[in-house]
Amino acid sequence: MACACGLLSLTGCYNTGEPRENVLKIYNWADYIDEDVLAEFPEWYKEQTGEDIRIVYQTFDINEIMLTKIERGHEDFDVVCPSEYIIERMLKKNLLLPIDTVFGKTPNYLHNESPYIREQLDKLSQPGRRASDYAIGYMWGTAGLLYNTDHVPAEDAKTWASLWNLKYKNKILMKESYRDAYGTALIYANSKNLKEGKVTVEELMNNYSQASVDTVEKYLKAMKPMIAGWEADFGKEMMTKNKAWLNMTWSGDAVWAIEEAGAVGVNLDYEVPEEGSNVWYDGWVIPKYARNVKAASYFINYLCRPEVALRNMDACGYVSSVATPEILEEKLDTTLNYYADLSYFFGPEADSVRIDKVQYPDRRVVERCAMIRDSGERTEAVLEMWSRVKGDNLGLGIVVVIFVSVGVMLVYTVYRRIQRYQHEKLQRRRRRHRKRR
Repeated sequence: MACACGLLSLTGCYNTGEPRENVLKIYNWADYIDEDVLAEFPEWYKEQTGEDIRIVYQTFDINEIMLTKIERGHEDFDVVCPSEYIIERMLKKNLLLPIDTVFGKTPNYLHNESPYIREQLDKLSQPGRRASDYAIGYMWGTAGLLYNTDHVPAEDAKTWASLWNLKYKNKILMKESYRDAYGTALIYANSKNLKEGKVTVEELMNNYSQASVDTVEKYLKAMKPMIAGWEADFGKEMMTKNKAWLNMTWSGDAVWAIEEAGAVGVNLDYEVPEEGSNVWYDGWVIPKYARNVKAASYFINYLCRPEVALRNMDACGYVSSVATPEILEEKLDTTLNYYADLSYFFGPEADSVRIDKVQYPDRRVVERCAMIRDSGERTEAVLEMWSRVKGDNLGLGIVVVIFVSVGVMLVYTVYRRIQRYQHEKLQRRRRRHRKRR
């Protein structure tokens, strides 16, 4: 076992006899960090502290699974990477420790985080607990429409209405995320009110009244006949293979898909619909049950180094919360004809820069988006609605096939029982006949 742990030091094996202060347990999304960045951290930590550290690295694919392990299982992960609404929930439940900003001789790279990100995360604050003291931004992005420019005009991709458009039936993929689906449906249902200024995107996406839940259910069920399927991760690949034309997805996946598709002659682009959308944030936190807070704080600080942030961005396609001149200079692209106002993120010197609009949304795009907050006590009602939407996904043909299959199975079972009964009856007759003889 000890030998196996040595071989699997980055995959989750932990030798209970090993001093815990020499182990850093990290819990992160899959494919969300540069592997070399992980491998190089122990050397950097040794330079800063003079101490040895070994990484135990595990991944999750659902926020709630991660939260359950910490809240109910009291697992001793030292540092994890939840989404903004889970950070809010963890703050409410007092499940986080403050991030130590005193690193001795270590430069405090935490200051490289964009003030915009800190401002957004601080919206999650709870009484007596300011969110930016407990969470440092990692990656962020938008939700929008990835589309095939050969089949979908840009005008159609600029509105959520395209997801309900009959001409794209069976060519649409919808992200299997109840929060994104909820916000998308409610925005589309209230597009007129949004245009007239009667309601804001933020108010809509965080409205969990029963009336809103019912509206979302109605619109999502109306969308279902249009879509080819709900996807958690395979949508970007189907888009690159020209098997779908529209995909409600996240900006980082769109970056990857656009690059991959271009290499095989498939033309993709990405739009954040004009009605508005979700802008999301993932951040690093230290859970209440962490047993190596020091190493966790150093690790978060390490990730905020510009060169490390750039490598992680290249590895996953998303945008780092780090906003230093080095990052801006590296990401500028003078071959583009597109200019964006990124002064909200990098500062006044970035009020008109040529940069990838998918990765770095223009100020006007961000201003029509909003963060989805924790639904709190209404989460159960939303999940029940989502279950009804997803569970009602059987067409008449499939239902008929199921009933026919069940009927055949029942007939076969009855037939086999009759055969068995007749066989046993015949055997009894033979035994009685032998006894008489």
